[in-house]
Amino acid sequence: MPNVNDGVQTYDLGNFQLKSGITLPNAVVAYKTFGDSSLPAIMYPTWYSGSIADNEWLIGEGMELSPKKYFIVIAAMFGNGQSSSPSNQAAPMNGPNFPYIAVADNVRAQYTLLTEKFGIKHLHAVVGWSMGAGQTYQWGVSYPGFMDYLVPFCGSARTAIHNQVFLESIKAALTADTEGFKGGNYGDKKPEVGLKAFGRVYAGWGFSQTWYREEIWKKQFGFKTLEEFLVGFWEAWALSKDANNLLCMLETWKNGDISAGEPFNGDFEAALRSIKAKTLVLPGHTDLYFPPEDSQYEAEHLKNGICESIPSIWGHWAGGPGDSKDDVKWLDERLSRFLNGKG
Repeated sequence: MPNVNDGVQTYDLGNFQLKSGITLPNAVVAYKTFGDSSLPAIMYPTWYSGSIADNEWLIGEGMELSPKKYFIVIAAMFGNGQSSSPSNQAAPMNGPNFPYIAVADNVRAQYTLLTEKFGIKHLHAVVGWSMGAGQTYQWGVSYPGFMDYLVPFCGSARTAIHNQVFLESIKAALTADTEGFKGGNYGDKKPEVGLKAFGRVYAGWGFSQTWYREEIWKKQFGFKTLEEFLVGFWEAWALSKDANNLLCMLETWKNGDISAGEPFNGDFEAALRSIKAKTLVLPGHTDLYFPPEDSQYEAEHLKNGICESIPSIWGHWAGGPGDSKDDVKWLDERLSRFLNGKG
């Protein structure tokens, strides 16, 4: 297995003041770059639980996000275990004491990285899947003149109430393991019972009903039974993560809203209208927690927005992390048309 930290670097943000007013001491943002810095730049943020390496499936020679064509920066969210996170922050802000992170905090950290470390004054595009899509929208609101294109796929500008219900369910599954979780003070011994339950609840949301009905887990991943899939895929995924990191990012996700605070104070449609960049919104046709109708509503209030559903049965996984090769091909071709000004 390749090391997920290969090529990953960190940029010191110093004492980073969060949107909440709390200062995160000695904060760092982790990143990895592809291509020459003289090329048009693209920001590509990570997604819920994902490492920087988990974004690389969409980058490569012969693809639209080619290092020969663009300078691509993958930046890790706070809480993912590579940027400042509950799992790596020094006391007293480690573990369950790590502060709440807003989506806007992640975006400002990325902006600081681009402008201070690389001297970038303008981006060709920001692209992102899932929580990366939420960051993509936030980029358009926080720095509306900084990029030409935005491509949020399988994500949203504001976390819907139904989505919040899903998040509360996986949070409850994890924290119900009171003996293992210990209020987040579990030390080096992971709350395995809670993490396994977290993974099993997530399993009903990540892929679509049709995906399960057609038993794609057998064809794609080689599992013989549903139980093998739940254990070998979903429980294994959850057990590979730090529980406090998952909860940190979950709160960021749950509270995602580009209209929160000044200057929009909850006027969501005004926040969408403030985005200047040409925006291609790509929901998954069968996504259970970022449904196409939510994306269509968002696109209708953008000044330069297009909405097109990814025609896939892979649910949320239509937009990543690259397991469905047909969806990768569709997404790459759609990115190519849009980022080259062809609609």
